[in-house]
Amino acid sequence: MKILPLAYLGSQEWWREALSPDAVIDVGEHYIKQTCRNRTEIATASGRMALTANVIKGASVHKKAVKDMRLDYSKRWQHQHAVALRSAYKSSPYYDYYADRLEPFFERRWEFLYDFNRELVDVVRGIAGIKEELRYSEEYIVASPTDEDLRGYSFLGTPTLPNRAPLPSYWQVFSERVPFEPNLSILDYIFNEGK
Repeated sequence: MKILPLAYLGSQEWWREALSPDAVIDVGEHYIKQTCRNRTEIATASGRMALTANVIKGASVHKKAVKDMRLDYSKRWQHQHAVALRSAYKSSPYYDYYADRLEPFFERRWEFLYDFNRELVDVVRGIAGIKEELRYSEEYIVASPTDEDLRGYSFLGTPTLPNRAPLPSYWQVFSERVPFEPNLSILDYIFNEGK
C-alpha cells in the first residue's frame, strides 16, 4: 500500500502517486504545518509562488488529525489565491475553460480543510477526465514494513520522489522569461496543457 497525505491542489507528483491503484490518502494522520496539506505552488512571472490555505492555529495543532483542521478566514487568503491564479494563468491556453469550475472554492467557506481539499480533488478529477476514485482512510494508518509511507514527503518544490521517472516538461505561461518549474500544482499542468 502507498500512504499519502491529503493535499491542497496537489502537485503533479502527488497526483501521479495518488492515482496508483494501491494508494490511500490518510486524513487521520496528524496535521503537519507548511506542507502540501494546506499549501500548493504555482508558476508566476517571478518564479514559484506558494499559496497557503490558512488553518486555525493553536498549541495542539500538531496533535490534530488532518480531518479535524478548521480553515481560518480571518485573512483573505481565498481572494489572494483567486487573484494569484488569475494573474498567473489568465493567458494560458486552458484557463478560460476551467476557471469557472474553480471559482467557488475561492468564494464559499468550508469549515474543515479536509472537506475543502476533498471537493477540490473531485473537481480536478472532473476537469482532467480522471475516472478513478481516490481512496481515503479516516483513521490513522499504521504503516507496515511493506507499505510505502509518503506522508513525510513534502510534495512541494522537489521534482520527483526517489526512484521515480522524472515528470515530463511542458510549455508554461512564463517559459520565455523564467526556466521551467517542475512539480507545481496540478492546475499549472491543466491550465497549460488541458486534460
